[in-house]
Amino acid sequence: MRILGIDPGLSITGYGILDGQQEHITVVEAGVVRTNGQSSMADKLFHISEEVAGIISQFRPEAIAVEELYSHYGHPKTAIIMGHARGIVFLKAAEAGIPVFSYASTRIKKSLTGNGRASKQQMQLMIKSTLGLTVVPEPPDTADALAVALCHHRAAAHNLVVQA
Repeated sequence: MRILGIDPGLSITGYGILDGQQEHITVVEAGVVRTNGQSSMADKLFHISEEVAGIISQFRPEAIAVEELYSHYGHPKTAIIMGHARGIVFLKAAEAGIPVFSYASTRIKKSLTGNGRASKQQMQLMIKSTLGLTVVPEPPDTADALAVALCHHRAAAHNLVVQA
């Protein structure tokens, strides 16, 4: 199964593509889509849309996994901004006929580290170890995208998936 994990953001959207059956998992591609900080919201979303469409077209995933929206009471604007980018991912997935699966950040962390409150550094190290990478994925958005893809891979292997 080929899974595209996406960590949506307006400035940086991380992505990671995994191929795998059972315990054998391979990283196909991982990286980030960056937008110009001086661009308008519309231009940033358009750029993310074009790049995500290109990634889907090139790598043809069977499933897309994204992190669920969350909002911290001190930073509600962050969730709104993330929601814009996340909406683009859902749109591009629907246009390509690919199911989207959404996971809470605590579930993603727990599935990889056993701790739903693991730090970014713990997550990066676990991604490096689990996927047999030689270096920690950078920037953290890339590791986050690989983490959500790996979480979906594990959930699918145990028939614990619910489409978003």
